[in-house]
Parts: sequence; C-alpha cells; structure tokens
Amino acid sequence: MSYKVALNFEDGVTRVIQVNAMETVMDAAYRQKVNLPVDCSDGVCGTCKCRCEEGTYDMGDDYLEDALSEEEARDGLVLSCQMVPQADCVVAVPVPSGNCKLAPAEFSAKVTTLEHLSDSTIRLGLTLSDPAKLDFLPGQYVNLAMPSGETRSYSFSSAPGAAEALFLIRNVPGGAMSRHLSERVKPGDTMTFTGPYGSFFLRARQRPLVMLAGGTGLAPILSMLEVMAATGDTVQPIHLVFGVTAERDLVELDRIRSLAARLPNLTFASVVADESSKHPLKGYVTHHLEDGHLNAGDIDVYLCGPPPMVEAVRSFFHERGMAPASFHYEKFTPAEGAAEEAA
Repeated sequence: MSYKVALNFEDGVTRVIQVNAMETVMDAAYRQKVNLPVDCSDGVCGTCKCRCEEGTYDMGDDYLEDALSEEEARDGLVLSCQMVPQADCVVAVPVPSGNCKLAPAEFSAKVTTLEHLSDSTIRLGLTLSDPAKLDFLPGQYVNLAMPSGETRSYSFSSAPGAAEALFLIRNVPGGAMSRHLSERVKPGDTMTFTGPYGSFFLRARQRPLVMLAGGTGLAPILSMLEVMAATGDTVQPIHLVFGVTAERDLVELDRIRSLAARLPNLTFASVVADESSKHPLKGYVTHHLEDGHLNAGDIDVYLCGPPPMVEAVRSFFHERGMAPASFHYEKFTPAEGAAEEAA
C-alpha cells in the first residue's frame, strides 16, 4: 500500500511523491530526491513544519509541543518528519522549490489534438510516451514552450491520469502562441512544457460548490469536474456558471452536458455578455447566481477568468455582505494564462 502526496511549494511548483505504508513524508521525499527543510528529523525543532491541506495522516506522539503545538496541529500544521499518510494528501511547503534543490519537471509530448473550437478558442491535446509520469492536481497549469524559448501558461482541462493532456487556449489576434499553433504546429509535432504549478486546485468537498468560469477559464473547472465524475462525488450540490463575451465563444457545452449526466448533483448555466445575442441568458455570471446556490455563504467557490471578472465576483460577495466559507480563484490574461492565484 502506498499513497500519493502532492508537495505544493511556495512558488507554485508541485511535485507528487509516493509514500509507502508507515513511511514519513520526509523519508519518502528524500528517497525521491526532494530535499524538504529539515534539521533534527526527530520532531524536536519544528524546521520541517508544513500544512496538510487535504487527506488524513498519523502524527504519532513522539514530537515535542515546542515543535508543534496542539493548536497548530488542530489547524492542519504537520511535521513532515513525523507525518505518516493514511490516504492521498496535499501538503503545502512554506519555501520555494529551489530551496529544496527541486527544479520544475520538464515534459516532451506529441501533439495529438489541434482543433479550433471557435474563432476564439483552440483545443490542444498532448500525449506523453508515458502519461503516468505526468501527475498534477485538478486545476493546476503548466508552462508551454515555443521554439523561441518563450512560454505561456495554460491550465489542464483533462483529469490527472488521462491518456491525453488537454488544454483550452484562447486564440489571441497577434498572440505568439496563437500564431504558433495556428500557423506552424501540426499533429505529430513535439511540444515541451514544465510544471505542474499553482495553488488553484480542487480541495476536499465538504459543502456545496459554486464554480464560475470566464472564457478559457473553463479549462481548470473541467479538470475538477472530470475528477469528481470519476470518483462518483455526488454528495454536495455543484453549480457551474460559464460566462463568455459573445455566443460564438461558448465551447465545450457538450462536454459539460456529458459531465452533468455523470454528476446528477451538477447544474449549470451558460451566459453571454453581449446583449444583442439571442442566447437565453445574458449579462454576467453574478446575474445568474440565486440565493439557493449561495446557501447563505456556506459554499466553496472556485473562480477562473480574466481580472475584471474576478474583481466583479469579489465585489458581488462584498456588496452582499457574504463571505464564502472558502474562495479559490485564478486570474489570467490572454498572454500569460495563469497570472495570479489565491486560495
């Protein structure tokens, strides 16, 4: 028996390690050449203190309270030299990955899908020779490289472990990546990327979810929904509102319907900002959030879209005097993909 532990570093780099039964996270990390902060290795100094964001574990009772107080332990803080996972876990490490002599993983993959879903959106599919080597948290992103050495950041729209890694890429007029994909790349070509990165990822589901996506910000939301559909996560209600500027920007609706068929607790709406559109729902995503969806604030919110949309949603909750139980967001700009995250 072994468990996956995703180590999420301060700079957004994530490395997934395998931890054997009765093995500490510290020992497993060192075995896999990840040098987590450490001094004593005996639960005495507190140097290896991290936060477990998801999963269950045993800390034993061999550490000193000076290293980890009872209050810190109740708050999810752990000592990696004492932590023995009892399930898959996500652990936030409060130092940059470089401090642990860890470089972002680099991957080379073959282009297996290249499709213009609309004038504004390109679907890119990449297949590795060994897809199992690519492990990430649903919602995370990678830096995709061009021959010039420039990179752009794109979130996975596929689930971890999928045979083909899928991305939704905004087709920006004059954009370097847009031109590269439209004019130079063809199926069978090889592309490289580094990652995964990011603190925008799916957490344990403890309350109703509200998921808000703007344009290609739908990609990480789809990745999260794929995971929930695969695991049969049907306990908590999920409501998705997908907003775009013009009706032609509505993509992946069939995929959302397919996910809704697998997730009976998922409801969704698509919204077009263009008031001249014939689409039945117009305006912004916040115009189509009902009190029932908001559950008096006892919700987890996942939001991915351009900066104005993110700020509008934050203002929406502020004006209502409502603070969601948890609020995870990712802002992106057309040239950068994933620009700013918060959890």
